[in-house]
Amino acid sequence: MRAFLTAVVALLGSLAGCARLAPALDAIRARGELRVVTLNLPTCYYLGAQGTEGLEYELARAYAARLGVHLMMSALANEGAMQAELAAGRADIAAASLTDTPDWRRAGDAAQPYARIPQLVLYERRGVQPRATLQLEAAKLAVRAGSPQERILQRLKETVAPTLQWVETAPSSADPVEDVDSGGADYAITDAREFSFAHHLYPNVRVGFALPETRPVQWLVRHGAPDLLSSVNTFFHDLEASGALARLVQQSSGDTRRFAYVESREFQTHVGDRLPAYRSWFEQAAAQWGTDWRLLAAIGYQESKWDARAESGDGAVGVMMLTADTAHAMGIKDRSNPQQSIFAGARYLAQVRAKFPGRIPEPDRTWLTIAAYNVGFGHLEDARIITQALGKNPDSWTEVRARLPLLAQERWYTRARRGYARGWEPVQYVDRIQRYLRLLEWQPGEARSATVTHAPAPRGGPAPEAFSRAIPGA
Repeated sequence: MRAFLTAVVALLGSLAGCARLAPALDAIRARGELRVVTLNLPTCYYLGAQGTEGLEYELARAYAARLGVHLMMSALANEGAMQAELAAGRADIAAASLTDTPDWRRAGDAAQPYARIPQLVLYERRGVQPRATLQLEAAKLAVRAGSPQERILQRLKETVAPTLQWVETAPSSADPVEDVDSGGADYAITDAREFSFAHHLYPNVRVGFALPETRPVQWLVRHGAPDLLSSVNTFFHDLEASGALARLVQQSSGDTRRFAYVESREFQTHVGDRLPAYRSWFEQAAAQWGTDWRLLAAIGYQESKWDARAESGDGAVGVMMLTADTAHAMGIKDRSNPQQSIFAGARYLAQVRAKFPGRIPEPDRTWLTIAAYNVGFGHLEDARIITQALGKNPDSWTEVRARLPLLAQERWYTRARRGYARGWEPVQYVDRIQRYLRLLEWQPGEARSATVTHAPAPRGGPAPEAFSRAIPGA
């Protein structure tokens, strides 16, 4: 009898516990919101030219859509802050290219890994290329303190490389990749995904080889939510099976295709077979909004190669590749209509240009405008603030161009108002448009434009009002 009563008490306690722990998915659907915490990093979540971007954001948005709820995604200061939110139940999921560790297990339950990231050994191109783990033992090796890469090195030291040593780079100081670039270290260890962004900043740093151990990445779900954990695992399983996961990973990487000179020949072909259909609209739109039609056409070619049927992974459509939000703001209904797209693109370009102080001379104002058209006016302003903080001229495209890539460096974007940006992309964007513009100017019968050149802006003059807020610690 005593055993029976004990069993009944245990069963009742179990049932009471279940009653206290209402299914997490029901609670999420009832409030209509999925709460996800993340980090402001290029691999996770950041503000891009067309809005929020980043792999973890795209994944979380897809999962929230699957549940039929809104996504509330918050970028926190560090993993410790994320763990606190998850452990307290204020967040449903932590998603920031995370790997399960004892600290994370105290905060939540790990979902199945959705990817395994290669760990790269990097070296400066003038140095000796490493090809095997044992070569690292006698080298000065840089790794970020407390990072997954450091934990991998610790396991290598315990198993195959007992004399392995490394220099820890504190999280708030220079990136290990920068240590290699500057000569402060022989080699560095980094995620392949992270390096897909960093290699634009450090062209002299190359990949030696990949370590034998990859790093699993996964979401962490708050404790006491087994149904949510199961749902997340099913979501990633289905996403992988459909091929959508691989596409999202590729689209959200930092790799971009460099300009190839063979594109000049392709451009010349399209000048003959595509441009004639749109030229009069480029000319009319340029006249209406006060710009050179060839500049507008160069932007259109960079965006879509003058293809009215073009579509991008982020939902942009048409000759000027307008997003739905931009098209709505410009008052057009059919983005696939090339005439509407061209006029809307010209209007948007004019609106961006009007935001810059009138004192900025040509051609700098044109190039700053085009860079802002690509990366977003806010990010371009952050780059101008950095330029001035470093004692350079924020009204000069030459000076701002050199500082735009800093928006991808942690020491700068953590202090910038709009956070991380792929700062090298507007530089490449302007470079390409300048090249296409030159090719249009050089067409037979076309007069060379005198309004856009590479000449730097004159220095001096009053400091722009927008830059009274200098970045601290610059």
